[in-house]
Amino acid sequence: MSDLRADRRRLVNIVGGSAGNLVEWFDWYVYAAFALYFAPSFFPEGSPTAQLLSTAAVFAVGFVMRPIGAYVMGVYADHRGRKAGLTLSIGLMCLGSLMIAASPTYAQAGLLSPTILVVARMIQGFSLGGEYGSSATYLSEMAGERRRGFWSSFQYVTLIAGQLVALALLLGLQALLGEAALEAWGWRLAFVAGAILAVVVFVIRRNLTETASFERLGSDRPRSSGMRLVRDHPREALLVVALTAGGTLAFYAYTTYMQKYLANTVGFDRATASRIMTVALAIFMLLQPLAGLLSDRVGRKPVMIAFGLAGALLTVPIFTALESTRDPLTAFALVMASLVIVTGYTSINAVVKAELFPGHIRALGVALPYAIANTIFGGTAEYVALWLKGAGREQYFYYYVAGMIALSLIAYVGMRETKRTSLIVD
Repeated sequence: MSDLRADRRRLVNIVGGSAGNLVEWFDWYVYAAFALYFAPSFFPEGSPTAQLLSTAAVFAVGFVMRPIGAYVMGVYADHRGRKAGLTLSIGLMCLGSLMIAASPTYAQAGLLSPTILVVARMIQGFSLGGEYGSSATYLSEMAGERRRGFWSSFQYVTLIAGQLVALALLLGLQALLGEAALEAWGWRLAFVAGAILAVVVFVIRRNLTETASFERLGSDRPRSSGMRLVRDHPREALLVVALTAGGTLAFYAYTTYMQKYLANTVGFDRATASRIMTVALAIFMLLQPLAGLLSDRVGRKPVMIAFGLAGALLTVPIFTALESTRDPLTAFALVMASLVIVTGYTSINAVVKAELFPGHIRALGVALPYAIANTIFGGTAEYVALWLKGAGREQYFYYYVAGMIALSLIAYVGMRETKRTSLIVD
């Protein structure tokens, strides 16, 4: 009976931690999902591509803050606990959403308008930098050894669900308000919704149970710091950067940028592009636990290698085929193929990183190297793609994504099997 109660409590904590992760990523992705509509409010001059390029630049600025947030909040979560880190991150995300929802337009406030947008995204980037490490560490430590791949995959289930809910809200507001109202003021409703959900999650996270792995460390544990990470775990930190680079670029190319690519390059109207991505992401979300479960059986390394091989070989053909596609069903099939490929990375990357580090420095070790790679490659994905499109060399982006995946594949082949050598102590 005690084991049953413990399993039930573990499930409640995993669900609670995952729900918070969903809202964090919803708040983050609302920006990308609604950029087509609010871009003229902040950047009124230029072509649609130029406006999207400006919003993509602000999107990238948010990523610049993620390594800073990863460092500060990673150390905080290693010192104060995973629960404390999760609670602080959701509060900051709420603040950023409220700022965007209430921000004036360029016509009302001039340069102050995009300045507020930049500051809000910096706060959200800081928040998300800490969220990833705290969330990955919390779910991996809470999961238990036998099903650690399965349960930790729910980090990306909720990450994708956040993006999916953002797109679903977009579709709902498109149907309810229409294009003109959405562009004029309706986009603000999405950021208000994100702030309200963040308040709810703040309450939930305050009632989570701290992980046994953290509590077992005791008060005399070594202190977490950047110096200790570089001095004591340089190989692991570099491995996190290497295995993240191709995976995070592929993820943002196949998900966040893909919606704009379908509208801005392929030529679908905005509503059709949103519908294609909504259905594809729903299926993608359901694939994560299956791949996580597979990693519990065959190991993490084979799953990561499968992503690396398929991504390096098929990214260019998929994007090239999409260029000439006019049928929504064909476009959906091609998008879905790319998402199946990247599942090999998204489903287990968090647990792989968590298994590399001892408990006293795990949140920082997971968060900081990941945030650095994510900023350099994931955060700039849209900007690079749109810049190359503006230069008439959009096809170069396809080769860039495929090449980075190939480089990460080298790390996947050379890494040890973390399922067997995990440093997480239940």
